[in-house]
Amino acid sequence: MIESKDDLRMYLKADKARMMRGGIPTLKDWILKNEKWYVRRYLIHLRYIEYYQNCMPKWGVAKKMLSLVPYLYHFIRYKRIGFDLRYKIPPNTVEAGVIVYHTGDMVRVQDTCRIGKNCTLRPGVVFGRKGIQPDPEPVKVGDNCEFGVGARIIGSVKIGNNVTVGANCVVTHDIPDNAVVAGIPAKVLRYKQL
Repeated sequence: MIESKDDLRMYLKADKARMMRGGIPTLKDWILKNEKWYVRRYLIHLRYIEYYQNCMPKWGVAKKMLSLVPYLYHFIRYKRIGFDLRYKIPPNTVEAGVIVYHTGDMVRVQDTCRIGKNCTLRPGVVFGRKGIQPDPEPVKVGDNCEFGVGARIIGSVKIGNNVTVGANCVVTHDIPDNAVVAGIPAKVLRYKQL
């Protein structure tokens, strides 16, 4: 959770380090409307929104008033880019080092989800169910997890560390650490050797 400028720098640095594998987005990517520029901007605005939402209640009235304009700027950009990309990742749901590959299908994270560090998301990943009744407990995902295209995590599920979830997989029950799962409903195919 981002609670200071140092935390904000650390989160931005971790997100940037994960994205560097494909190369940092440049001005050329913005001009050519390449998706990696928009994904990177979305994550930057998400981190600033988290910073302002977590820190503003602690500040005095004068600092809150001065911070209102940058907060609104980041909030509007976050919403607009999220709408264009079809992403809904609420603030304070994902830890540092998240990466979202590609655009196309929506990526949706429920407000109550808690996703660990270095999570890899691909298009079509949905966490939690949307409806009249919210999940009784939030979805909890460990560190270093990877989700394939179209993966669905439904219900109050706990996913361990170092888990790989296959494409078009529907996870409806808890997954242990170091597992590779696939299928509808998801079944453990094997365990990773570390």
